[in-house]
Amino acid sequence: RGAQAAVWLAHDPRLEREVAVKLLDPGAAASELSQWLHEARAVSRLTHPNIVPVFEADDGGGEPYLVFEYVQGPTLAEARRKKPQWPPRDAATLLLGVLDALAAAHEQGIVHRDLKPSNVLLGHDGRPRVMDFGIAAHVAGQHGAAVDDRIVGTPGYMSPEAARGETPFPGMDVYAAGLMLAELLGGQPLMVENDPYRYVQRVQSEDLVLAAEVRVDDTLRAVVQRALARDRLVRFDSARSMHTALRAWLEPDTVALPSAGEGHGTLDFLLRRMRHKTDFPALSSSVVRIQRVATSDTETLASLSEEILKDVALTNKLLRMVNSAHFKHAAGGAVSTISRAVALVGFAGIRNMALSLVLLEHMNDKAHAANMKEEFLRALMAGMLAGELTPSARDSEEAFLGSMFQNLGRLLTEYYFPEEALQIRTRLASLGGSAITQAGQLGSSVITHAQRESAAARVLGIGFDELGAGIARQWGLPDNLQRAMRPPEGDTPTRALERGVERMRWLGRGANALTDALMTADGEAQRRGLMAAAQEFGPALGLRTDDILKAATASRERMADLARAMGVAVARGQPARRLLDAANLASSPLGGGAAGAAVGSPVDATTLVLPAPGAARVADTPSPAAPAASLPVPASVRLAAGLDAVARALASPGMRLNEVLRLVLETLHGAGNFRRVVFCLRDPQADQLTGRFGLGDAAPELCRSFRVATRAAPGADLFTALCARGADTLIADASSGSFPSRLPAWYRQTVNAPTFLLLPLMRKGAPFGLIYADKAVAGSIQLTEADMALSRALRDQAVAAFKQGVAGG
Repeated sequence: RGAQAAVWLAHDPRLEREVAVKLLDPGAAASELSQWLHEARAVSRLTHPNIVPVFEADDGGGEPYLVFEYVQGPTLAEARRKKPQWPPRDAATLLLGVLDALAAAHEQGIVHRDLKPSNVLLGHDGRPRVMDFGIAAHVAGQHGAAVDDRIVGTPGYMSPEAARGETPFPGMDVYAAGLMLAELLGGQPLMVENDPYRYVQRVQSEDLVLAAEVRVDDTLRAVVQRALARDRLVRFDSARSMHTALRAWLEPDTVALPSAGEGHGTLDFLLRRMRHKTDFPALSSSVVRIQRVATSDTETLASLSEEILKDVALTNKLLRMVNSAHFKHAAGGAVSTISRAVALVGFAGIRNMALSLVLLEHMNDKAHAANMKEEFLRALMAGMLAGELTPSARDSEEAFLGSMFQNLGRLLTEYYFPEEALQIRTRLASLGGSAITQAGQLGSSVITHAQRESAAARVLGIGFDELGAGIARQWGLPDNLQRAMRPPEGDTPTRALERGVERMRWLGRGANALTDALMTADGEAQRRGLMAAAQEFGPALGLRTDDILKAATASRERMADLARAMGVAVARGQPARRLLDAANLASSPLGGGAAGAAVGSPVDATTLVLPAPGAARVADTPSPAAPAASLPVPASVRLAAGLDAVARALASPGMRLNEVLRLVLETLHGAGNFRRVVFCLRDPQADQLTGRFGLGDAAPELCRSFRVATRAAPGADLFTALCARGADTLIADASSGSFPSRLPAWYRQTVNAPTFLLLPLMRKGAPFGLIYADKAVAGSIQLTEADMALSRALRDQAVAAFKQGVAGG
């Protein structure tokens, strides 16, 4: 006899079998009887080896009854009286059957709502069978299920949601299953409370924890605690997910784990955690915003600066970075504004920096900050190495991001699951002896990618690669980045791969392998590890071993400088110190290497350069950034300051267009020490660019001579051809070779400067303006790539002024 009914052993004469007949106590209201029978009939359709079947549900002579299969054997509650504490494997095995039953019911939209040991029968074969779905209900919102605001269940096994009278959902049964598992492992209930009302209050406010003295490993303990999470968004999302986690613990070498693309429970779990945190999710919004602006052909320096300013922490870190040794040479001193920082670094560099900096944010306030830094610096180093091994500026950026983000799953695990991350390191340590310590340090062994993925899958239920790929999809990162960050499959190719996503994937794998070798050992052991990685991946990348080793040295030097700029300190004894320790750099077994450039290229647009005689050539891509020491100070300082002034002018109400344009020309004229500068604007009637105003020696008079066609016909002069292409152009010596014959007649007759700079203003692929600047001595215009980037940024501000329709235009 129970609280609501009595159960009788009976005989079914038609089928010649013994059955159990449950009779509801008399006195129940008619509406309750009707609902009881309705749900019982729904449960009768459940067919599963771990569910006691309901043969019949009816009302006989006004007395409702249920007919069940008769199972010979005790209930789990009775079995526990003889053996209160079960061995972990026995307890987990029994729960697998219970969870199978719950999953089958949940898939039919049915929640048990009263799962407890007395409702689990143990047959002679040892198979658990869940029974008594008498108060079961349909999942809220399914099959027209009505909202049930009653508190339903048994104190001691009731979930926080059931205690609040919330509508039924599968997580209620998952919580009860967690309580049962904890009780079997510990030998006693987690919450003992004689007063049922007191239990209802406590379960809503107290976190239940499996006692520390219960001897189970960390993985099984984590399964129990996740099932008992008071926050339903942290708890296992289904009985099936809990079943997978338990089975993976029982059979670590045989369980086939689903991929992140199949609605994986661990991935969903992580996403729910991210949505309820206020710090790391900023990575999603910040990166997406900055990526969108920085990759646009129409956005300006001001709009990118505005996006960065929305994140105070990112702003501070970016300013700290650009005030590092490399950029101080370019700026000629301290950089105090974001617009100057953006101008110095360039749009492409900002894309890389934003991803790196936001990844690092909020790590210092975590107990596991040392491990977070370790993973972050490792990922950043892999990205730098990949970029260093890629000669093309555009491909270099994609290589940097793809290689760094091949580590996204590891970073997220360390952030959200520090306990599981420790379990993964411990599992890997068993493979490599003393390879990995509790603090995450590497010893003399290198863990393979396959070993790390397997360990992650056994602990998390999902591999690092699948986890990172799933998060990247949820964040909406660009498709090319999602493809590049997926590690390649199969053996390392022995022939050079063509330019494309497959090469990017192998480049990322190689860069990460080289980084592991750098962090694993010192001296000769490190050299051997690097040589092995270089020899393995060099053929696939079409790179010589020596070139790979030189790139590793250059990347280490850049990494040390960048870490100092970002304020990242690593304790002695941590593997990352091998990347940052100046003494270690000085004794590098690789030999000296050239100092690296800044993260990303500061040039983000195609530049057409016509050099002086002796080296005359036309290049359609920017040349590599010059070493920091060779960057001239005055031009960069004045250009950056002018950019600030122009940005403020654009933001001022009532600012007139011609005043903004004059400020642009004044900045360029003074910073470059040009003899004169001229601004041209399209004359719609003549369809040509004509001079409007100028600064410098005879510029106001000479600007009237400027006549540049906006469309380039065959045989067009140099000015027309370059403006039609929108090519930023520096002519080092216009008096040499064939250049004089390519100059327009009006220019040779009136201006005829031997060296000049052209910066076209483009809209919808066609020129609508031109900034011209010159000097009197051939070869005297000495602009570095950083100077060119700042000059283009000034031109972009002029374009922005037209787009924004500043008053007075």
